[in-house]
Amino acid sequence: MKSRAAINDVAISPSMRREAPLFTRGRTGLTVIGVALTTFAILYGIVRKNRSAAADAAITLRMQKQDHPVFDRLMRIVSWAGFPPQSRILPPAIALAIALLGYPLEAIFQFLGWGTGGISFLVKRSMRRARPSANETRIRVVAANIGGSSFPSGHVLNYLGVYGFLAYLVHTWVRPVGLRRVLRGALIAMIGLVGPSRVYLGHHWFTDVLASYLLGTSYLIALITVYRKAKLFLLRVRGR
Repeated sequence: MKSRAAINDVAISPSMRREAPLFTRGRTGLTVIGVALTTFAILYGIVRKNRSAAADAAITLRMQKQDHPVFDRLMRIVSWAGFPPQSRILPPAIALAIALLGYPLEAIFQFLGWGTGGISFLVKRSMRRARPSANETRIRVVAANIGGSSFPSGHVLNYLGVYGFLAYLVHTWVRPVGLRRVLRGALIAMIGLVGPSRVYLGHHWFTDVLASYLLGTSYLIALITVYRKAKLFLLRVRGR
């Protein structure tokens, strides 16, 4: 029978060695989740009582003054993946591609990243907030296939769940440092820019986007934490 040290040595893969410091930060992750969810609850109450309307409108109008054609094009491109039908095709397609590469556990968790869509649906039903309207304000609303409640932003939530977990996999899988940085940076930039793009295009209020970043970050941290534990368990079992 192998010693515990030998089993642990087998269990820790090169990618997980690079992540070693993160394995010791369980309490930090829980703290971040706690702060994020508490802030979300406060924000939810503020929006529910309609106390953020003036600030939301002012922020949108200020963002829409950035009318440079390159910026405008970037905002539209960043939001593209979050609209149907691509928003319903890309998440399962990414998970399927990972499974076909021979990584079933990673494929399962990549698919679970899409679970943020369920969170979005439930919160939207409870809030039922109206989206920005060009008829009532000076806000410009770009025509798009959208509907339902404005709070929270489904785009932001899904990007954090789907592309956030994919960025984590890229960070742990891709070995060439240059390629890893490019791919990871592109995914993180995509996640970071999608929030501003939703406000700029007039599809969401700032508080919708902020709430989604808080919820999505909490979900992503929890998902990665469970994945790490599942991965470590399987590797240890195989190493016995």
